[in-house]
Amino acid sequence: MPGAAYTEKSATYVNTEGRVQRAQRAVFPPGEAKEDWKIIRALSEVLGCTLDYDDAHQIQARMIENNPVFNQLDTVQPSAWKTIVSKGALTQNPFSSARSNFYMTDPISRHSATMARCHQELRSKEVSYAN
Repeated sequence: MPGAAYTEKSATYVNTEGRVQRAQRAVFPPGEAKEDWKIIRALSEVLGCTLDYDDAHQIQARMIENNPVFNQLDTVQPSAWKTIVSKGALTQNPFSSARSNFYMTDPISRHSATMARCHQELRSKEVSYAN
């Protein structure tokens, strides 16, 4: 099920500020690629749970019905601040990553024989540098 890239579909996004934004398709998707909602709609039909949406406007209307914020385009949404409670003292120690090898954090890399060999090679070099 090839999905269209963000430039190949009209869509609604919410950025990290909580600002709702709409994007318009710049180009049509190549080949058999489809917009995400069309893929999910077709899958729902195959599964026998057909969704009631036949176009993107129906989906937008349902989103607005469920959460009116989707009708407030390009507006930063206020959020409720809460008290952060933390035990322990602050230190001057720098932050460090909980992962030593971020190349193996996704499931595709973790199940790749080639990546497993690369990971072993990286680990062997780290051990030799430490000695």
